[in-house]
Amino acid sequence: MPAVMPGPSPEPVRIPLVTEPWGILRSLAAARRNVLEILPEISTRQPIVSGKTGKRWHMVMDPPTLRHILKDALDDYPKSVVTKNILRPAIGESLFVAEGAHWHWQRRAAAPVFSMRNIQNLGPFMSHAADRASERLMAANGRAADLFDEMVTTTFEVISDVTFSGDEGFDRASIHKAIDNYIDQTARISLFDILGVPGWVPRPSRLMSSGALKQMKQVADRAIEARAASAADPGKTPDLLDLLLAGEDPETKRRMTTPELRDNLLTFIVAGHETTALTLAWALYLCAFDQSVQARARAQAQDVLQGRTATVSDLSALPYIRQIIDEALRLYPPAAMLSRTAMRADTLCDREVRAGDTVMLPIYALHRNHLLWENPDTFDPDRFSDPKSIDRFAYLPFGAGPRVCIGAGFAIQEAVIILATLLGRFRFTPVQGRDPKPVMILTLRPEGGVWLNVHTV
Repeated sequence: MPAVMPGPSPEPVRIPLVTEPWGILRSLAAARRNVLEILPEISTRQPIVSGKTGKRWHMVMDPPTLRHILKDALDDYPKSVVTKNILRPAIGESLFVAEGAHWHWQRRAAAPVFSMRNIQNLGPFMSHAADRASERLMAANGRAADLFDEMVTTTFEVISDVTFSGDEGFDRASIHKAIDNYIDQTARISLFDILGVPGWVPRPSRLMSSGALKQMKQVADRAIEARAASAADPGKTPDLLDLLLAGEDPETKRRMTTPELRDNLLTFIVAGHETTALTLAWALYLCAFDQSVQARARAQAQDVLQGRTATVSDLSALPYIRQIIDEALRLYPPAAMLSRTAMRADTLCDREVRAGDTVMLPIYALHRNHLLWENPDTFDPDRFSDPKSIDRFAYLPFGAGPRVCIGAGFAIQEAVIILATLLGRFRFTPVQGRDPKPVMILTLRPEGGVWLNVHTV
């Protein structure tokens, strides 16, 4: 009698979390390899977990307390020194890093850029990129392809098109490579970070990348100055650079300088393609994991699109595609860990917090917390059939409060357009033995890629 082969796992891939106390060196080694590996298993079953590894820390998974940190007491919990040390060399004092008045005026100046109207006007760039992705996948029909690599290519096309449309001389590839190398090589926690060494003390690994980053910024500066000096084309849809050049703080009338424009554009390029590529790659993995979900989504896409490419006008007719995106963001949030520094003494979940303590918001653990979600490790897009039933601060793929991701609407629109187009034209199945591994350095990436078999339908 032949041996019975084990069936597929009932749950998509996840990382085994920590079940015993770790010391500084073991924690550092794990964090440099995969930040998720330092999360304790009890963080998925408790509202708060506290400890000391070099310095005091607290992990918060309680929605009312997260509201306090991200909204009500925002100024008491600025982004941590570790976060700023990692990101500042690449994106300066841009929106993602800046605090206080400097953040406020930039946010006021940039907010109109990401209005619903402006985002919808950029929809054709997203549809065009979906078509180009379809062409590449058509060539892979009947074979396996790395869908993470494909989605990185697709979303970088979108962000570069909507940022520097018409600037054919701009070396987009060099910007992409410099950012990618920085994330891979230097955006890792150091021993100094774990021990709480002051931010002004240099981290050797980050100094090594300064030459490439300097060159990348010079390329971006030249592109910005050339656009500012050129006459506007009245027939051209304004792109992100046009909109930022025209933007000003409505209160002070202040406009961004070239370095400020550059740092924010680089922020949008990083966040605007990396996070959406990850969302799409994980969504495609999940659709391949559960063929019934994929079939239902394909039926909706084909019924609405009738073979054509999705556009902005189709979004309201594709609710199940949106639910898949939302569920992918729950299971594999690109920003899977946020970090804050307490500026003054406070009490969180009846726990004493001292000034200087690190307060971590482990979004990965929050989204899988058994106190908040039914069967949290399972893939179930139907849990988002009624978004109003979900506590706003239990689901934080884009953060929340005043510092909620300014490009969230852009990312969701792009992801739905691309996913609907691809699911309407292709069927994806898993490649045996090639499951991705969730690994977080700066974002939650699928280590090894997302290898799926591609079939036209």
